[in-house]
Amino acid sequence: MLGLKHYNMLEEDEYYIENGFYVFTEKYHLKRGYCCKSECRHCPWKYSKKNKENNNKEQNDDHVNKI
Repeated sequence: MLGLKHYNMLEEDEYYIENGFYVFTEKYHLKRGYCCKSECRHCPWKYSKKNKENNNKEQNDDHVNKI
């Protein structure tokens, strides 16, 4: 969890508040430089657990097909 000090250091275009929650923009995520794998709404890496499962299945299918 981010501390209040961290939130005070954010630029206005790096987040917005929706229903009392901070929502980080793509600019914020790119500035941070890595995916936290929390399925953030504006993730530039497009991480999702569903995509991860599909990627793992495709890798497993490729492995089986190559044998």
